[in-house]
Amino acid sequence: MPKNLDERKKLTRQEQRDLDIEISFIEGVIRRDPHYVEALQVLGDDYTRRQKFSEGLRIDEQLAQLRPDDPLVQYNLACSYSLTSQFERSAATLLKAINAGYTDFKWLSKDPDLAPLRQHPAYAKIREKIRSAQVKV
Repeated sequence: MPKNLDERKKLTRQEQRDLDIEISFIEGVIRRDPHYVEALQVLGDDYTRRQKFSEGLRIDEQLAQLRPDDPLVQYNLACSYSLTSQFERSAATLLKAINAGYTDFKWLSKDPDLAPLRQHPAYAKIREKIRSAQVKV
């Protein structure tokens, strides 16, 4: 698993082309139905894979408005904040995800999208929250 953004799997030219085609298609779907949650989720993931982090953040913020109590939506928004160097927002949103029920702490600890946040002092609150959540389990 990559430890930072530089260690992400590099997409081949064909994978980039295929991903760009998928992005174009899903953008068209979203233009017709801006509340299509599943399409928004795929588009946000595709933007991140293509390293279009600002576009992914925009999609994740849209999803958070549509599903404010969904722990996975909040988690993905925290990842987007981390990828765009908004560490305080990332930490606050990650806490919101945990409070909403996000519990995959093993993935959280190695998710490459959160690598920038894990280097920031704001992550200390997250570690403390995870420890207290794991003790209660």
